[in-house]
Amino acid sequence: MTRRISPVTAHLQRMAAAEAVARTAAPARASAAGHEHELLLAQLYEHRKTLKDIQSVERKIEAKRAMLANYDAYLDGVLQADAGGDDVVLATVLVWHIDAGHWQRALQLAAYALKHGLRLPDQYQRDLPTLLLDEFSDAAIAGQLAGDDAAQALAAVLQLTEGRDAPDQARAKLHKAIGWAAMGKTRTRDVDIKALPLAACQAAMGHLSRAIELDAQAGVKKDVERLQRRIESQQPPN
Repeated sequence: MTRRISPVTAHLQRMAAAEAVARTAAPARASAAGHEHELLLAQLYEHRKTLKDIQSVERKIEAKRAMLANYDAYLDGVLQADAGGDDVVLATVLVWHIDAGHWQRALQLAAYALKHGLRLPDQYQRDLPTLLLDEFSDAAIAGQLAGDDAAQALAAVLQLTEGRDAPDQARAKLHKAIGWAAMGKTRTRDVDIKALPLAACQAAMGHLSRAIELDAQAGVKKDVERLQRRIESQQPPN
């Protein structure tokens, strides 16, 4: 059952964040903060049990949105301390924020997690760079993440995962998503290439070509052909 967050509880959660960080370098101290951290872990356990009993993906997402506010004070405390250390609460709630479509909060937590090398819980069966590439790209391609929000979020994922090992198919998907975002295209919405600004066509062309280099089955060959014709039609004659 979700507990109501009072100002006192929020304060204790921020203290719990500092306490959790401190435990990576020193033995745990018996304190109100330590007790609150244990309550938070217990709450996470109960929330996961609740979610496991929900069959509908849509209802799971709704439930996660209702649960997430209970962790905000703790997460703020961890981010402020910026000390690292494995943290199952932060790692799990990071994924829930992605599931809930809270893109900016998820990116904030992901930046911290990548900086400090945090691992995702085993049930996610992927490392964090791969999960970011997959989930943000899928959301943009499906149109759940669109417009300027898509362009900004995908650019952030590109920067966060640059130089990190991940499957070529996952990275190809990100370039596909960025290229489609530049075009304004989604899985259910095509665009008139002739109506796009040339700069948008050129930006999309670069990313979609890279997607094909990484994965020949990326599903963007026709887009590349259309963009190529559009770009060549604007070239001045020799």
